[in-house]
Amino acid sequence: MSGSGLHVRDLVLRFSGQQQALFEIPVLDLESGGRLGIRGPSGAGKTTLLHCLAGIAVPAAGEIRWAGTDICPQPPAERDRWRHRQVGLIFQDFHLIDGLSALDNVLLPACFDRWRPGAELRQRAGDLLNAVGISAFGRIAALLSRGEKQRVAFARALLLRPAIVMADEPTASLDPDHRRQIGDLLIDLVKAQGATLIVVSHEVELLARMDRFLTLQNGGLR
Repeated sequence: MSGSGLHVRDLVLRFSGQQQALFEIPVLDLESGGRLGIRGPSGAGKTTLLHCLAGIAVPAAGEIRWAGTDICPQPPAERDRWRHRQVGLIFQDFHLIDGLSALDNVLLPACFDRWRPGAELRQRAGDLLNAVGISAFGRIAALLSRGEKQRVAFARALLLRPAIVMADEPTASLDPDHRRQIGDLLIDLVKAQGATLIVVSHEVELLARMDRFLTLQNGGLR
């Protein structure tokens, strides 16, 4: 699967008007198909780091190379195209569209390529919803519980079989039983696809299932 090996060099992120960097990361490497967990206190910049690695945020300096290609200098439209082709994102706040059904929210990534997803993609969307325990495909997102929204967002991230999966607190809104279920599903499906996985989480049990996990704290990743 292309585009899934990560090499970061001399990465610096600071907000506009601030002298102090939020974080500085001299080196970060992750082999294709690897699983990396990131933990740290609130405000350390974990979500911002994930957004940098996904090409959503642009660092002040440094390189973020996926399969040898540095995404930092690319124009926004090119980064967007790369992210759509290569990355499945599970946001902490879900980013579902309230007026759409659970099924249509899962199918949203396909709508960038075609107006009406075909039968094969609709079948995959339904299979993913079943796998995460959502049976009411037609229920609109506004009527879903927070935990249900979390699971729909998880299914959506995997729809197009991305080479890279990035998850920001993917089990935070779930009860213990569903937390274990979604953790199992995340690991199993990502492994089956041969995808690279980066997870931001406070959950020790999930982090322990990564190949390794690092702590972002006081501006450094260790």
